[in-house]
Amino acid sequence: MVIELLTAHASVRKYKPVPLQSEDVRELIQAGQHAASSHFVQAYSVIHVTDEQKRKELADLSKNPNQILSAGAVLVFCADYCRLQKAAQLLDREIDFSYAENLLVSTVDVSLFAQNVAIAAESKGYGICYIGGVRNAPEEISALFNLPKGVVPLFAMSIGVPDEENEVKPRLPVEAIIHENSYDPEKYEEILPAYDQTMNAYYLSRGSNQKDANWTTSMANFLETPKRTYMKAFLEKQGFTFK
Repeated sequence: MVIELLTAHASVRKYKPVPLQSEDVRELIQAGQHAASSHFVQAYSVIHVTDEQKRKELADLSKNPNQILSAGAVLVFCADYCRLQKAAQLLDREIDFSYAENLLVSTVDVSLFAQNVAIAAESKGYGICYIGGVRNAPEEISALFNLPKGVVPLFAMSIGVPDEENEVKPRLPVEAIIHENSYDPEKYEEILPAYDQTMNAYYLSRGSNQKDANWTTSMANFLETPKRTYMKAFLEKQGFTFK
């Protein structure tokens, strides 16, 4: 069942040396394209990295060598208004994609597209891992792949035959996620400590990388210090000026 496939997801960071053929990648991309798209703008593109030298450079720039170098296929997912700009120019018209709303539209489009690719890949027995490390060096990665103005690399995805089996991380209880008719922040006082106990037990008992940790402490540690503060300037350089 589809629900069983979705709830069995775990990131895979180590793959067997089995490359995906171009036709296999195209099949996954085509499945991805059938995700929903705001106003059908389809504001995304994907770079299939087949050149070994470029893959090595991407691995270095994103600081994710293990999964990128061992994967059967590596994809870089981009928000893309260049194609839409070209479409308008065919009609002797110009578009303005600089508004914050356009960035949100393209980010949502890319994410839905990529998640369809991920589900399609897992349905065929492959493992996947999202790689946000692409945003560690957006300027350099854009230059590596000749990304024009209007195109922004948001994340990569490694795909391949798994050479490891990871346990599924316990998600927040659905009660923490769903709010009926009105947002209720008070319930977190009870839910989050209980979830911390669940996550601590998971971290201590999992098969590898065991640690004594919980969710609230991990999130506070992660979010109290600003990350990738150069992204605003990079986005503006690519034409997203947040009007």
